[in-house]
Amino acid sequence: MGCGTSVATESQVNKLETDESIKSPSPALTMKAAVLIQRWYRRYMARLEIRRRYTWNIFQSIEYAGEQDQLQLSSFFTYMLDNFTQLNGNGPDLISQLLDPVIDPWLDRETCYKTISVPDSYTGPRISFPLSVSDTNALLSAFKEQQILHARYVLQLLYESKKLLKQMPNIVHLSTSYTKEITICEMYVHVRISDVSFGAGDLHGRLDDLLLIFYKNGLPSAETPYVFNGDFVDRGKKSIEVVILLFAYLLLYPDHMHLNRGNHEDHIMNLRYGFTKEVMQKYKTHGHEILQLCQDVFSLLPIATVIDAKILIVHGGISDQTDLELLNSIERHKVKSALRFPRRSLEQLDIGQSHRLGKRMRSTDSSRPSSSRSYNENHRTPSLRKRRCKLSRQDSGASSSSSSSSSSSCSSLCSPRTTSCISPQTYPSPPSMPYNVLQVPFLDSLSSVPLPSPPQQEREWKQIVDILWSDPKSQEGCSPNTFRGGGCYFGPDITQRLLHQHGLQLLIRSHECKQEGYELCHNGQVITIFSASNYYEEGSNRGAYIKLGKELVPRFYQYQVSRTTRRLTLTQRVRAAEGSALRALKEKLFAHRSELMTGFLQYDPNKTGCVSVGEWAKVLESVLRLDLPWRTLRPHLVHLTPDGSVEYQSCFEDVGPGAPLPQVTPNLAETLFRYRTDIEIIFNIIDKDHSGLISIEEFRHTWRLFSAHLGVAIDDRAIDDLARSIDFNKDGSIDFTEFLEAFRVVHKLDIKDHQLSENVDKEKYT
Repeated sequence: MGCGTSVATESQVNKLETDESIKSPSPALTMKAAVLIQRWYRRYMARLEIRRRYTWNIFQSIEYAGEQDQLQLSSFFTYMLDNFTQLNGNGPDLISQLLDPVIDPWLDRETCYKTISVPDSYTGPRISFPLSVSDTNALLSAFKEQQILHARYVLQLLYESKKLLKQMPNIVHLSTSYTKEITICEMYVHVRISDVSFGAGDLHGRLDDLLLIFYKNGLPSAETPYVFNGDFVDRGKKSIEVVILLFAYLLLYPDHMHLNRGNHEDHIMNLRYGFTKEVMQKYKTHGHEILQLCQDVFSLLPIATVIDAKILIVHGGISDQTDLELLNSIERHKVKSALRFPRRSLEQLDIGQSHRLGKRMRSTDSSRPSSSRSYNENHRTPSLRKRRCKLSRQDSGASSSSSSSSSSSCSSLCSPRTTSCISPQTYPSPPSMPYNVLQVPFLDSLSSVPLPSPPQQEREWKQIVDILWSDPKSQEGCSPNTFRGGGCYFGPDITQRLLHQHGLQLLIRSHECKQEGYELCHNGQVITIFSASNYYEEGSNRGAYIKLGKELVPRFYQYQVSRTTRRLTLTQRVRAAEGSALRALKEKLFAHRSELMTGFLQYDPNKTGCVSVGEWAKVLESVLRLDLPWRTLRPHLVHLTPDGSVEYQSCFEDVGPGAPLPQVTPNLAETLFRYRTDIEIIFNIIDKDHSGLISIEEFRHTWRLFSAHLGVAIDDRAIDDLARSIDFNKDGSIDFTEFLEAFRVVHKLDIKDHQLSENVDKEKYT
């Protein structure tokens, strides 16, 4: 019995050992499987990172291209205002109020708000001045509940803020000896000083980001001081609420709440990027007064902040011309817009005397080193190299200051496009002509006019442009920021020189969206901080702020406002952002269809419809100039033939026009698609009451102005026919919002999805 039991147990043990040998693979096999899994995962993550990076590049390139368009449009307005007394009888009248606005003296008096009554039916927050903590708490609660502050209180808040800001210097100096920490944030509403809190970043009208910062870091107070580094408005839907909160805390804690000016605290930028439209929609009666007062208050914001004489905080950056002493002495309120170049024309120059000086300069130019000439040539912006024109004195009476005076600094703004309605007379320039000499007609010959050194007003303007618009680069030196169209790129040597010159240790700036909310460069001497999360798309980036203590060691805090991304995997977030970026890129391709087709046909003279991948990429870059990895993006944009060629017309198959009017010719339609935003800006300038309606005559003037901006000829008869055809009720007014909506790029997949959803809904009820 005992032996039987022993045998049975022994057989069970043998069976168990056999099972274990099957279930437990050898260590070598286990390691091989782990390596395969790891390799697969790394490849998967690498592909995901590639998608994330090119998505980011698409978003950023399109954003900067929009800024270039805005700068070019602003330069054109400036050019027209400075150099022409008439454009078909109405030119400068349309834009003089925008570029040279006269602030109503009524806004400088308390009566600007006292004459406005608050009705009993108003259910929003009621505040009193001087402000108390209960007032700011009431504002916070009201804005969380989607309430709007009455125009009377908004005007009073701006009026009191203006009085306070007038007393502040251009560069504010702070000390950490009186506080624990300083927090720094950038409020780019799309988009603290603490140990000392120092928060710097763009908010761009993003109220959720501001409220999250206050929740995580604490409300502004003597114990929680803040520095907000500009770009409070535009792009987001709550810009006015962000402005109200920031200025309310500024009035409540003037020694502990600090605001720097950003490049979007600019009334011309506000026209394109949404703040103007938002204010006029929310305050239909007093919107103009609020915008005018905002414009004045924005120009009074300090330009920079210095902490413990060691850390410099500016919105954009610096240049090789940045002079903090000069910057501190500028009358900053005179620069209402950094996009408005100081007025200057050839009439200020003595042509006769310069004729003799020009001859001497030409005779000595051959002795200049070629490297010096090439340096000046290379430091012109593309717009200056391509569009610089010499106008006859009879035609223009003056020259475009924006193209002639940028040579004295690496900063730049895009010069205006050559206008077809002016018919400028151009003259060949000798190849040996130095960059600081301008060719102008004098009697029957050309005279070389040496450009004078920039006047004081121009030097001051460039200081502010560089501070608000510049970006760091990894290469040494300073060069024009041709990607944005304004300011400059500054290298590590420029940073080190400025910091050493003023005994500083660190430069903190904003102005650029970063995926992690912050970034260090220039050997840790430059920190970029960006406080608007989900800037391009839901889940596209984190926001961040910095806290600085008495030891001045920055500590970074990241966050992300999200109602949906927490439920999405990393792959789903990347896919959503990628889809949004590719949609925007396809719209860009469609808007430049004729130029792209012309480029493709140069490589396809037989009209086969196919080009090589390299030729396809070359055409896209030469037309769009977005500096994107086109070969990597190719599978998402076009189809390949079996032999590996690109079917270039497939670029446009996923997008198309909405429902353009039949009276519009194809060429005019494409112009409308491409320049829809610019047209809307010009319409909004004309539509002074922001009713959305303009007269047929104003419509004609808009097109004359805009055709001059584009440098294209648009037949007046075609414009008149179009204007009459879209005056649907024949009352002499045009609803241009509805008109522009007809020229919106539509994605065909969206149409199919919409039709499919409609069919599904019908089936439910049949």
